[in-house]
Amino acid sequence: MAIFDTFGISGSGLMTHRKWLDAVSDNIANVNTVRRTDEDAFQQRMVIAEAVEYGTGQGGVRVARAEFGDPEGRLVYQPDHALADDEGYVKYPDIDLGDQMTQMIMAQRGYQANLSVVERATAAYQAALQLGKG
Repeated sequence: MAIFDTFGISGSGLMTHRKWLDAVSDNIANVNTVRRTDEDAFQQRMVIAEAVEYGTGQGGVRVARAEFGDPEGRLVYQPDHALADDEGYVKYPDIDLGDQMTQMIMAQRGYQANLSVVERATAAYQAALQLGKG
């Protein structure tokens, strides 16, 4: 393990958690997006992460892919809505706000943990440099 691998591993964690936060914030922002019944509903985005070189201590993590929610959404009876069909229905995304808030907290905590590692490694490396100044 190289001396600065800590930055690479934690940096990959920061990037992955930031992308996770971006996906969750996009989902939350669109939880009330209304579409006509003949259109696809907004599809929630889910970030799938994977370990890089797992077990070696040198890899980190990366976003493997994004998966998308159900385009069918859920039908809601709102006959006064401008996008309502002849039967009075509109389509909303099938996104659970409680689940998204939980996902946001987990992603935020992971981001904070990786940032803390970077800050502590920086402080340790700076302290080591100060030893040489004697």
